[in-house]
Amino acid sequence: MAIPPASSDAGSGRDPSASPPGPGCPAGAAEAAAAPRFPELYAPGVPFAGPELQSLAADGLLARFHQHGYTLPGLPASPQLRARAAAGAVPAAIRQRVVAGRMTAAWIYGCAAEPDRLALLVDAKRRVSSLRNTRGCTLHEVRLGPFDVISLGGLMVSSPLRTALDIALHVEPERAVPALAGLLARPQQDVRLRLLVRAIEATPRVPHKRAALEKLALLAPAFVAGGAVDVEDPVDPAHGAEDVAEVLGVAHLEREL
Repeated sequence: MAIPPASSDAGSGRDPSASPPGPGCPAGAAEAAAAPRFPELYAPGVPFAGPELQSLAADGLLARFHQHGYTLPGLPASPQLRARAAAGAVPAAIRQRVVAGRMTAAWIYGCAAEPDRLALLVDAKRRVSSLRNTRGCTLHEVRLGPFDVISLGGLMVSSPLRTALDIALHVEPERAVPALAGLLARPQQDVRLRLLVRAIEATPRVPHKRAALEKLALLAPAFVAGGAVDVEDPVDPAHGAEDVAEVLGVAHLEREL
């Protein structure tokens, strides 16, 4: 695989065959417009196959970013970039019908390692039979409210509060507790322990409530004593975390990251 050799013109981002800037067009603006833009993410396929990407990474020209992709060296990871990486692993035909959730969402928010398989949520109101054979993904049929989902990096992702709720209820403690600690510790996620506890209490007919509260008790034993929580303002059974937000007047669930 050949890499184009560097030259003085190429190094400056100028095309040697390009015409000089026209009247009224500053030279700097023309050069900026002509400067090549490199993709932030590279996945096996076009323009490089998997072995070529590995070779570029070995030469220091790319850096491994996630399981199936690379990025330019020094490019800071962000929730938007991780969401874009996850979106690239979701088949385009179903990308607008699923929501990245659970540990996949925790990874997108920077609070967990990338999971081996994508966890995708499918709203119970949608037909999921056509999605059953999606490779590399685990599908979870759930009920989603309007504040349970945000748009991030071209992918629908469960909101930080909904992500924390699902992890507390459905993920084993050894993975759930560190992810919950990360979600609770980052102010930009705005996930508060008391709100999360109430969301768990408001979830209807879920057999994992006590186990979820026990996980939170490992993080804040003084607040969640033995999993028994005194809820002063009971919340009616809810299908999504937005019902808890309505009771407590939490506005942060209504915005996108």
